[in-house]
Amino acid sequence: MWTTIMNVLLVVLIIAMIVLGILYWYGRKMQARNYEAQRAIENFTQIMPMLIIDKKRMSLKKAPFPPEVYEKTPVHLRWMRVYVVQAKIGPRIVNLMCDKNIFEQLPVKTTIQGKLSGLYLTEITKGAVPSEKMIEKRRKEKKKAEKKAQK
Repeated sequence: MWTTIMNVLLVVLIIAMIVLGILYWYGRKMQARNYEAQRAIENFTQIMPMLIIDKKRMSLKKAPFPPEVYEKTPVHLRWMRVYVVQAKIGPRIVNLMCDKNIFEQLPVKTTIQGKLSGLYLTEITKGAVPSEKMIEKRRKEKKKAEKKAQK
């Protein structure tokens, strides 16, 4: 009886080791791919002044991007909702994509200066409005610092 239990545990342990090895290999592969994508984004970044007209969160299929954007998106990410910003850059009105933290900081109907990489807004360099969460976080940090200074 003990030998069968030990054999089962040994097989389970070997399967777990194989699965962990595959996950480790896949994780390193994804990390390298992410690093290359970040380098490509940084290489094509331009600082541009822009007037933010509108901002929305919508599904990638309904977003006003060229069809190539949807086609080149991996299948497992096509159902996600993206943050879309409509901005006027020079004489053209352009639809841009951005991250959640940048989306929250964007002021509507104001001019900002931001870093663009293709259709992707990567950073706001001038004109960002801090979100309420950030303001509350700063207040808490300030109160903690004051309490420490009093002690």
